[in-house]
Amino acid sequence: MPTSDRSPLDAVSPLDGRYARYTEPLTEYASEAALMRVRVEVEVAYLLALADLEATPLALDEGTRADLRSLSEEFDADDADVVKRLETEGYGDHGATNHDVKAVEYFVRMHLPDPDEQGPWVHFALTSEDVNNLAHRLLVRGAIEEVLAPAIRAVRDELATEAREHRTLPMLARTHGQPATPTTYGKELAVYVDRLDRALVRLEDAVADLSGKLAGASGTYAAHHAAYPEVDWRRFSREFVASLGLEHTPLSTQVNPCDDLAAVFDAIRGVNNVLLDLDRDAWLYVSDRYLGQEAVEGETGSSTMPHKVNPIDFENSEGNLAKANADLTFLADYVTTSRLQRDLSDSTVKRNVGAAFAHCLIAYEKTRTGLSKVTPNEQVMREDLAANPEVIGEAVQTILRREGDTEAYERVKALTRGRRATLEDFHELFDELDVDESVREELHALTPEGYTGLADQLVDEIDEK
Repeated sequence: MPTSDRSPLDAVSPLDGRYARYTEPLTEYASEAALMRVRVEVEVAYLLALADLEATPLALDEGTRADLRSLSEEFDADDADVVKRLETEGYGDHGATNHDVKAVEYFVRMHLPDPDEQGPWVHFALTSEDVNNLAHRLLVRGAIEEVLAPAIRAVRDELATEAREHRTLPMLARTHGQPATPTTYGKELAVYVDRLDRALVRLEDAVADLSGKLAGASGTYAAHHAAYPEVDWRRFSREFVASLGLEHTPLSTQVNPCDDLAAVFDAIRGVNNVLLDLDRDAWLYVSDRYLGQEAVEGETGSSTMPHKVNPIDFENSEGNLAKANADLTFLADYVTTSRLQRDLSDSTVKRNVGAAFAHCLIAYEKTRTGLSKVTPNEQVMREDLAANPEVIGEAVQTILRREGDTEAYERVKALTRGRRATLEDFHELFDELDVDESVREELHALTPEGYTGLADQLVDEIDEK
């Protein structure tokens, strides 16, 4: 077996090396030991459920039941080592199993007060996939609910705080990369808050729909029915899976079809795509000097250019989100297929779910850190607005349309398209118009800085939902 005292500098993957401090919270849900622990949890829960059936002679007193439950609740590194040895070295007179679920079965047997009498009921009539499909979903649910979703909400809350603070700060918008109708910095952040809220709802719904199967080697309950034909195994399975907090999959092959997992992976990609968009916009705002960056004491931005303060957190997040999405797309596509009633290729693939989640977690933390290190450069934003007065052209032609001017759009287009019009140019146009004096005053009052519509009020949407 590999040694366990390797330095992070020796890690094959940066997830357990350079970024280990970021990915550590996922260890409880994405490690080999975590999978062992939850397999034990499922095997024990199943054993207790069998003991509750009147048809079986299995009897477990309360002390034994408590001890069995503690196997997963108190599962530690030493227990994981025991399970691994059972896989590689064997159990009793049995040689090496080279089978990770069989090793878990033996581990539970070892802790029974009467292994000879009670041992045969551990993993009774089950196929490994009955245990694995449930275990993987419990881990996925835990990883999302306890680690990923809180990290996403931390980004969301950071954005919401900034959106409220800068709700009235005017900023030039750009469509197609060109100057467009002004907005406010706070409103633009609020857009991302709203998108994240919606993406989180989709993710939460997908997690709530995670479903499990417990129907034997070909999904027919054949072994269960052969042993106890009088038991309603369909009802037993439905109630057992529900006891784990999962929906029930009534029809399956040996494999749970995994459409539910694919929906979860796609929902996470939805979150990630919102954050990719945010990272790239933040990068551009830094590039345009709309956002200033905090210079961290002692940090080097460039090995040759001492002045550099780079948007490294947004760039790091972007790279990790892209990697995560590539992995999640692969996972969603792969786990929903299995040759005939079962092939084993998905087993190794599912072991990479934790890696995809780890790239997500790194990205979420980097985005949040990046947001905490930037601040709006109000002077630059206002100067850019003043330098692009043509953006009030939309307001001008709309007001003139309201007054019945059928040539309003063409009039403003002739003044502004393809040339840099000034406010003075607009004012000359206003003075030539045949309109009421009140309308002329309304037009003269227009400024790029003041032309932000209801942007500041729209920020309230993030709190009103």
